[in-house]
Amino acid sequence: MKAIFQPALHEPAQYIDVEKPVAGPGEVVIQVKAAALNHRDVFVQHGLYPKMKLPVVLGSDGAGVVVERGEGVDPAWENQAVLINPALDWGPSPHVYGPDFRILGMPDNGTFAEYVKISARYLHRKPLHLSFEQAAALPLTGLTAWRALMTRAKLQQNRTGPPERVLITGIGGGGALAALQFAKAAGAEVWVTSGSEEKLQRAQELGATGGVNYREGDWAKTLLAQTGGGKGGYFDVIIDSAAGPGFAKLVDVAAPGGRIVFYGGTTGNITDVAPSKVFFKQLNIHGTTMGTEAEFADMVRFVEEHRLIPVIDEIMPLADAEQALRKMESGKQFGKLVLQVS
Repeated sequence: MKAIFQPALHEPAQYIDVEKPVAGPGEVVIQVKAAALNHRDVFVQHGLYPKMKLPVVLGSDGAGVVVERGEGVDPAWENQAVLINPALDWGPSPHVYGPDFRILGMPDNGTFAEYVKISARYLHRKPLHLSFEQAAALPLTGLTAWRALMTRAKLQQNRTGPPERVLITGIGGGGALAALQFAKAAGAEVWVTSGSEEKLQRAQELGATGGVNYREGDWAKTLLAQTGGGKGGYFDVIIDSAAGPGFAKLVDVAAPGGRIVFYGGTTGNITDVAPSKVFFKQLNIHGTTMGTEAEFADMVRFVEEHRLIPVIDEIMPLADAEQALRKMESGKQFGKLVLQVS
């Protein structure tokens, strides 16, 4: 079969022939119809994970059709259109993953291939309102955003009083856009930040109330002026993927009792946070990554109920995966980069 193979660190991904997988007990083989990129794929290329194991077929996100099932797998999965939960072996605690947790696409061979092997426990029926390309854009970023919003931040959905106010930083990436769509569907008022005026405008077209360019010298002050938040802060929930020096401004714009959840650190370590601002405002600051099998199932049901469609920036052929990875690394996309496989 054709696949996107990462041979070693700091080398381009290769479009080559590799051995087709065979389903073992409890496993299925899926003919991949579409797969989607994540920043994780770029990080694997650069060795930015502990316990790196190369070579590997890249890719965490995928959707396709079950074409082979191993011993013990329910026959009902045969020929079913499915999407894959890429969070493997979370473990028994819902609060934190266990020592065997891993993400599809390293060390296990991933979805950037014509076929992928996976335990049947990680299969979910593809939502009927989504194409294979749209479904492939959902799993990793959707699960990350869902746990951040619903489990860690405990967003209050469709409450009778004023809606909760949510700030999502760095709009344009898949996780941030999924968080925007989930929060809006849950009845929240959503604001965003970006370094691009075009991305701010596109976010408003998706339902954001407004936003601010974080390249401004004092974007937090500008944001509070726009929202009427004042010195006491404004946002009940803040979802962040950057951390870094700008995190201190998130503390400033958080409402008393607010919840800040972050799932990335693209701008480096958190610095210059005044402890008094955290404890006097009774803030809750949470880290998160991926999620449990139950959270994935809840996320898929929510997407089906609200007929949400992941935002896609571009669909490219599998053979162009290396080009797509470099586009991902540049950060110019708005939405998911998807590979059309078969």
